[in-house]
Amino acid sequence: MFTSINQFTTAWKFESEATLRLLSKLTDDSLARPQMDQVRTVGRAAWHIVTTLPEMAGRIGITIPGLHHTAPVPSGAAAIVEAYRAAAASVLESVKQWPDSELQKEDDMYGQMWKRGASLWGMMVHEIHHRGQLTVLMRLAELPVIGVYGPAKEEWQQYGSKPPEV
Repeated sequence: MFTSINQFTTAWKFESEATLRLLSKLTDDSLARPQMDQVRTVGRAAWHIVTTLPEMAGRIGITIPGLHHTAPVPSGAAAIVEAYRAAAASVLESVKQWPDSELQKEDDMYGQMWKRGASLWGMMVHEIHHRGQLTVLMRLAELPVIGVYGPAKEEWQQYGSKPPEV
């Protein structure tokens, strides 16, 4: 749980920049191509990351203009990237206006009362979770992925090392 706005802004900047780097690897052709039965497409998984922001943020008093959580998946990858960029920036700018004490305020989060600091943490780790799922789908679609907490397989050479065995 975040207990200061500075904690949140530092973490949010890092994680949202990582999400943007990953989303920038999407292609228009990859969005609708199914990888397997009963699994989200690349586009649906990426769009879920985007549309969760107005849904979860709305529960704690943050309005993200121009984006609704039921919006259909765009047909172009650039639209997903831009929607995420705007939504993530909106969350950051809204929270930066709060005093630290706002993080102790409680809101209904899916039938439970959560402090806003916990809700922001939950929103961020939800994104991280689905970003991990998206990397698997992107690999299945033969798209490049990025390393976030260490190099991706394709990035090891940049560090002068061989990639780990698969």
